[in-house]
Amino acid sequence: MKPVPHATTLRRAPVQRRSAERLTRILDACAELLDEVGYDDLSTRAVAQRAGVPIGSVYRFFGNKRQMADALAQRNLERYAEHVTERLKDAERGDWRTALDAVLDEYLAMKRTAPGFSLVDFGNQIPVGVRHGEPNHRVADRLTDLLSGHLDRTPDEELRRSFLVAVETADTLVHLAFRVDPEGDEKIIGEMREMLRGYLARVLD
Repeated sequence: MKPVPHATTLRRAPVQRRSAERLTRILDACAELLDEVGYDDLSTRAVAQRAGVPIGSVYRFFGNKRQMADALAQRNLERYAEHVTERLKDAERGDWRTALDAVLDEYLAMKRTAPGFSLVDFGNQIPVGVRHGEPNHRVADRLTDLLSGHLDRTPDEELRRSFLVAVETADTLVHLAFRVDPEGDEKIIGEMREMLRGYLARVLD
């Protein structure tokens, strides 16, 4: 079992393996309940019951459900980065188009399959329907650091700005695709890929 990233929202970081496993169960339960009842009806008590831990264990890590959702979003980002990194092992170094497909494919896979992801993804939809810019900056910075070596590019201001524009564009169009079709409208997703390829070619070719 991989350890849960120490989210900035944690009141206390797990030290022992048992504590880390308990935190994993809490976040797993939070994700499941988000899909079942939504954010408004989510409660720390319900999470504790689903995770099979005392309510005090939840409060040891989190002061409220928002902090739980934030930690889940951070775990989503960590897992996403791991999946992209694994995909890039088979990609030719410098091939940014294959890297772009990996970035998009892994995000869409999480959007379709990861529990709770439709509500919190990387942290930009709580309260429900409210999208904030900060998580997209965090995602763009993470992708810049992750991809710059693979692309043999310096992670300078120009690259970070380009990736931020790409992330913001993808975020908006993926939301549109999933509003049109619960599984993500493939035609809109295809248009998004072409748009991003055209934009990034100016910077990466």
